[in-house]
Amino acid sequence: MRSDAVKTGTAQAPHRSLFNALGYTEEERRRPLIGIVCSYNEIVPGHMNLDKIAEAVKMGVAMAGGTPIMFPAIAVCDGIAMGHVGMKYSLVTRDLIADSTECMTLAHGFDGLVCIPNCDKNVPGLLMAAARVNIPTIFVSGGPMMAGRIHGQKKSLSSMFEAVGSVAAGTMSMEELCEYEEKVCPTCGSCSGMYTANSMNCLTEAIGMGLRGNGTIPAVYSERIRLAKHAGMKIMELVEKDIKPRDIMTEKAFMNALTVDMALGCSTNSMLHLPAIAREAGVDLNLDIANELSAKTPNLCHLAPAGPTYMEDLNEAGGVYAVMNELTKKNLLNLDCMTVNGTPIGENIKDCRNLNPEVIRPVENPYSETGGIAILKGNLAPDSGVVKRSAVVPEMLVHQGPARVFDCEEDAIDAIKGGKIVAGDVVVIRYEGPKGGPGMREMLNPTSAIAGMGLGASVALITDGRFSGASRGASIGHVSPEAAVGGPIALVEEGDIISINIPENKLDVLVSDEILAQRRANWQPREPKVTTGYLTRYREMVTSGNRGAVLEIAER
Repeated sequence: MRSDAVKTGTAQAPHRSLFNALGYTEEERRRPLIGIVCSYNEIVPGHMNLDKIAEAVKMGVAMAGGTPIMFPAIAVCDGIAMGHVGMKYSLVTRDLIADSTECMTLAHGFDGLVCIPNCDKNVPGLLMAAARVNIPTIFVSGGPMMAGRIHGQKKSLSSMFEAVGSVAAGTMSMEELCEYEEKVCPTCGSCSGMYTANSMNCLTEAIGMGLRGNGTIPAVYSERIRLAKHAGMKIMELVEKDIKPRDIMTEKAFMNALTVDMALGCSTNSMLHLPAIAREAGVDLNLDIANELSAKTPNLCHLAPAGPTYMEDLNEAGGVYAVMNELTKKNLLNLDCMTVNGTPIGENIKDCRNLNPEVIRPVENPYSETGGIAILKGNLAPDSGVVKRSAVVPEMLVHQGPARVFDCEEDAIDAIKGGKIVAGDVVVIRYEGPKGGPGMREMLNPTSAIAGMGLGASVALITDGRFSGASRGASIGHVSPEAAVGGPIALVEEGDIISINIPENKLDVLVSDEILAQRRANWQPREPKVTTGYLTRYREMVTSGNRGAVLEIAER
């Protein structure tokens, strides 16, 4: 066993004395040591129940003959961090989570890991760590929040942010806003739509690292406790068979994940996280393939914010496996990929029926013949930009309008709420990319303000930052190269005409090459917004959004 390095032999007598200090018995030391990586805390609603999940996992590990040993991972609540300096510290935690988990795992000689994440950066951060340390690992999340209900209609966090915009527009009263505030987030769990947290938890099933239901069983269901116990038992089987993350997260498995992503209509943040995870697994995931997969993958789900259904509805309709089974009707998946079940994905999904064709459209009757995400390119985004196509109203799929240019999120929000943005405009928010932010802030506040002001069907937003999975509309993010490194988005001027053509995957500023060259010659880099602390180190090492905003040591 890998843990023999810390518990077996004469030289390990000091190590054993420390296990004694921890209260572990000789019988417990003889068993495989299983690290339980739990991101429980008391500030993230999606994590407040993870102590119960962890206890269930530990029981499952012990029942199957292992010794569970818990250690923590950090988590930021993107909703609470939204709209202020805190959002600079969201994406950057993905690497802290991966690094700290690597340190704890290898320093203590664990034989296997059970990862218990839930919200936005914990899932990809722990998947990155799992691929990096490459010991048997299984994922079990905390589960999604139940949708709120207001006057008989289901609502979620995106409804809350848009309500703020409606108040600014004068179409909602403060009394109504207070009612939303009390009711839209009624339980623990990751926010109830197909936002980033739920997108990534669903993709753990698609890529083979989580058991069935990991992405969709609501946080408050006792079924989730049972799932956690099964995950604890299953890790012992993975340790016995030595089935490791890189045996599961192969190139074919990443193609499955991208395909399911397109069918579900996942968050655009998946286009940051999947390349970063793939890199740790030794897989080169070029996002150029995303449009190729999207072109042949039907979009089968319109969960909030794209539509009126929620994670609880997807769960009742059969969950991720039912979506995957629909995709097999068009031979869109690699069915021989190994999973944490110890069996190929094709065997896992073969009997999983679609129980509600209104929630999971059959492949014969999709929402669209193409997938939920599109990668755009053009002279404004030579490397790429990303849009959640399934959340864009039809009239905005092709759009031209004047650029309204802002060098930070706050200035854009002031203009939107101040009534200075009108139908037809294209809001450009720049210097918010991985380096420019630094930290690549999410833009849920401005997208929600646009929707709340009644402009969601007539105004586009383009940024080198990124969007919450709760954003909807013609919201194009991850524009690369970013403004901070002199990308073309830095050269856009007020009133330039921006051309968006999502069906043709194009994003251009209608300015001649000669004028752009003149502007480039006059462009000067901006002074860094942050000059101390972790964000400074992050800014120096982070790559562009089209590469997953991964960290690399600069060549000297």
